[in-house]
Amino acid sequence: MAILYKCRHCKQLLGTIEQDVVDAKLLGWQALSTEDRREMIQYGTNGEIEIKVICEDCQETLEHNPHYHALDSFIQ
Repeated sequence: MAILYKCRHCKQLLGTIEQDVVDAKLLGWQALSTEDRREMIQYGTNGEIEIKVICEDCQETLEHNPHYHALDSFIQ
């Protein structure tokens, strides 16, 4: 099983963890609210888990353009 960390905005793959067993506590998922878990963690039919995060480039863009937070996507 693979855990894929992807940017929620630009869809860039930021990292992958190959693991047969996932320890949610070790990865810190228990610290997320139910709503955040539902929004950030998606389970694929092929067994992959995709975690939506924000890459450094998109974070910097959001810091310089705070009004972009209101948009679903600011990448053109």
